[in-house]
Amino acid sequence: MNLRTKIVALAVAPLVVALVLVALAVRHQEHDLARRERALIEKSYMDQRRSELRSYVDLAVSTVRPLYDAGQDDEETRSEALRRLAALDYGDDGYFFVYDMEGRSLMHSRQPELVGQKLWEMRDSHGRFTIQDLIAGARAGGGYVEYEWRKPSSDQMTAKLGYVTSLPRWNWMVGTGLYLDDIEATMRALDRQMSANVTTTLLWIAGIAALCLGVVSATGLLLNLSEHRVAEAKLRLLARRVVQSQEEERGHLARELHDGTSQTLVSAKLLIESAVDALDRGRQPTPPALGKALQRLNDSLLEVRRISHRLRPALLDTLGLPAALARQVDEFAEEGPVGASIMVEGEAFELTPEAKTALFRVTQEALTNVRKHAQAQQVHVALGFSEEGVRLEIGDDGAGFDVDAVQLDPRHGIGLRNMRERVEAIGGMLRVHSQRGRTTIVAEVPAQSARAA
Repeated sequence: MNLRTKIVALAVAPLVVALVLVALAVRHQEHDLARRERALIEKSYMDQRRSELRSYVDLAVSTVRPLYDAGQDDEETRSEALRRLAALDYGDDGYFFVYDMEGRSLMHSRQPELVGQKLWEMRDSHGRFTIQDLIAGARAGGGYVEYEWRKPSSDQMTAKLGYVTSLPRWNWMVGTGLYLDDIEATMRALDRQMSANVTTTLLWIAGIAALCLGVVSATGLLLNLSEHRVAEAKLRLLARRVVQSQEEERGHLARELHDGTSQTLVSAKLLIESAVDALDRGRQPTPPALGKALQRLNDSLLEVRRISHRLRPALLDTLGLPAALARQVDEFAEEGPVGASIMVEGEAFELTPEAKTALFRVTQEALTNVRKHAQAQQVHVALGFSEEGVRLEIGDDGAGFDVDAVQLDPRHGIGLRNMRERVEAIGGMLRVHSQRGRTTIVAEVPAQSARAA
């Protein structure tokens, strides 16, 4: 092995190892982010469905409530109540069912052949007693039950989430349910998208690795201090690309929530408002359940928008960093108990996308640390623009911490290291000062790195 080969081997081997480690780290981070975001979206989706189910059952009960409250328990009154419930549905697979507390089917608009049958011993494919679990939930004052049932539109056994309540004097259980196969399909689609994004990121790393190996192989005899600096710059560029990919994925998920789920909720809200307006025009009393349904839709809509904003605030791309930080500080203050304020100094200029994102995430991480660890009463954010560049300062009046000890301990200070790496990746500098009663984080980015072309 000649000297050239040794030099190239010594240069290539560490680079290959570093890129493999970076690829593994990126893959782990992408999968971890995908897992957490999947759990967040699935929880939001299921909470929305539970709220929707309860609203449906409340609406159904309100339909027969006048008959029930009248105190008449004759057969004619009960038959009228069953007729009213059978007339209610919402789509091909949305219907209500009624059983007595002994498990006998009294009304089932999609499977009339079940009416009159005692289904107390019915089990699903998991061995669960379906009707017994539903009746137990109703006797408990109302509850959610997961089970399997035949889906009318496909005639297949499908996982279903039901909500039931009881009419004790009539010995009835009234309920409805939503099939969960559409949620599973949505989650599978999300998993496929996440997997595709991870693959794209790894291909980017592989492409950059191939380029770096080619450059090192072609210029092996010229390896010196300047070449080491070039390699360091390329690794920094790679790290920036990883961060950019994560931000792009956050932005994609935020847009999906805003343009998909949010619009669906808005459509449902408009339908309910239209129904309320029609009742008002017809001088008919508005059922209280409609008001509750509208309120729950509004709450769900706000939650989806809050998640979308936390993933990637639209203000950051439309109105710029000052507006996005102002919104972030206002939301932090509203959540309490720590007070927060913001001040913008100087004449704002357009920042590069990397600078905007880095400074926004630094503020986000700093505010999170204040809420979790600082035990502060007040936090202040100052954003300053000048000819020299842009300066961001976040200060609080909390307990403080030992900066040197945190930075040296690999088990702590991950947030501070992430903030420092983000700022240094765009050519800036991060300083942290802390003592009891005052902690300050200052990020400075020079104009040539921060100002958009």
